[in-house]
Amino acid sequence: MIEQIRQILKEGEGITIEFKTSRNELNKNTFESICAFLNRKGGHLLLGVTDDGTVEGVDETQVQQLVDRLVTSMNNPQKLSPTIYLIPEVIELDGKKIIYLNIPESSQVHSTAGKIFDRNSDGDFNITGNHSLVEQLYLRKSNSFTESGIYKFLSLEDFRPDLIARVRKLVSVRTPGHPWESMNNAEILRSAKLYRKDFKTGEEGFILAAVLLFGKDEVIQSILPAYKTDALVRIVNTDRYDDRLEVRTNLIESYDLLMNFIRKHLPDPFFLENDQRISLRDKIFREVIANTLVHREFLNSFPSRLVIEKSKVDIENWNKPYIPGTINPDNFYTHPKNPIILEVFKQIGRADELGSGVRNVFKYGKLYGGTEPVFVEKDIFKTTVSLPSLTPSKGKLINDTENIPNDTGGVRNDTDAVKNDTDIIFTRINDAVNDTVNDAVILKIRLRMAKIIKILTDSPGLKPSELSERLDVSEVTIKRDIQKIKKLVVYKGGQKDGGYYLTSGAIEKIGL
Repeated sequence: MIEQIRQILKEGEGITIEFKTSRNELNKNTFESICAFLNRKGGHLLLGVTDDGTVEGVDETQVQQLVDRLVTSMNNPQKLSPTIYLIPEVIELDGKKIIYLNIPESSQVHSTAGKIFDRNSDGDFNITGNHSLVEQLYLRKSNSFTESGIYKFLSLEDFRPDLIARVRKLVSVRTPGHPWESMNNAEILRSAKLYRKDFKTGEEGFILAAVLLFGKDEVIQSILPAYKTDALVRIVNTDRYDDRLEVRTNLIESYDLLMNFIRKHLPDPFFLENDQRISLRDKIFREVIANTLVHREFLNSFPSRLVIEKSKVDIENWNKPYIPGTINPDNFYTHPKNPIILEVFKQIGRADELGSGVRNVFKYGKLYGGTEPVFVEKDIFKTTVSLPSLTPSKGKLINDTENIPNDTGGVRNDTDAVKNDTDIIFTRINDAVNDTVNDAVILKIRLRMAKIIKILTDSPGLKPSELSERLDVSEVTIKRDIQKIKKLVVYKGGQKDGGYYLTSGAIEKIGL
């Protein structure tokens, strides 16, 4: 982050960069810049920096007050409309503290104190009285972001309250005191900019992004009948597939299902970074899956596809190309296709800032598969990630080169790594069960409950009959066990098409 800030300071003020001194209080025109960035291309706002890029710093006694004032004002419709929730970062540079705000391009038109601001290379300018410029701004927004399409007949009953509750819990864990903690469901949807009014037509209502994030499955399919993500494994049977997952649900649970599919089928070789074990597989595919779900042209009937082959994974989704061509760390431009959806994913920890996420995929992708990932932006956005060889000699990554000693002085092989990883997960599952059930429950039943959770970790959505068959007990026993661990396992869907899934609380406890 420090190097990124130094690069911003070096570039100087422009259409996507603005400096404010804000030594003891916010500059009076701070929200004019925030509004202009939201309306134009997004940008970087640095407080504690003079116009020429000199870092003077913010008064240390005022830093927290200025951060609080920024967050509060951005959530005040009298100050910024529609509101937006962003998290300012306090950064120490050469012994001085500055406040950094990375502002995304918005899919809506914003105003501050009743005035609409746009931006060019000279700075912010008020376009409120210029009807032609205002109309062009609305037209640009409506043409750029299909997520912002209004569906005026949608109501709160068309959304899943359990999903909104899950998001409320996730943001409170990530950011204690987050404004969404104390909001009701309707207030969260509005705060997330999922309800808007088109001031050109007078139409207002929930937007497509709201449906994709929180909508009931039947509502999603009614609005977008062709919407789906197809995940395939083609290693043995290359003509058809070895395994397949068809995902047609909301984006939040789509992310969970696709990550579980990845974990089920892809190796996760041991790797140490700064003496800490990290999952290269998860580092890469959390970003790739989030990118596939978020930056997609949803109104096109082309399905997203994730195909696992012997040596690579290919991911495709329909796209409105911004700058067509191959993307690399030196030439990519951060242009979110659906910024409202992206912002919700960032709030719940499912996505990073667009630039840092792409850099991480490049960084860890080469360590994982031996070659750099490939991103090609055309009408179909395609991502290719190479896979590590499944032979033992390729499964021992430690600082990318060293072998991993085991307790006996030998080299830990893939089997040892997989066994150890499985043991860690199963230990966490046992801990989750022990924390949930009554002490009177005997060990045999606790172990069976732990096995249920482990099975659902790998294969979410199983029916009672399928769990019964796997564990060789009656369906009555399965249902009785699950009733005792209902904080960890929940049934979703109807009697014919439903199944058991881990709750968000279980996922957090296990560390998936």
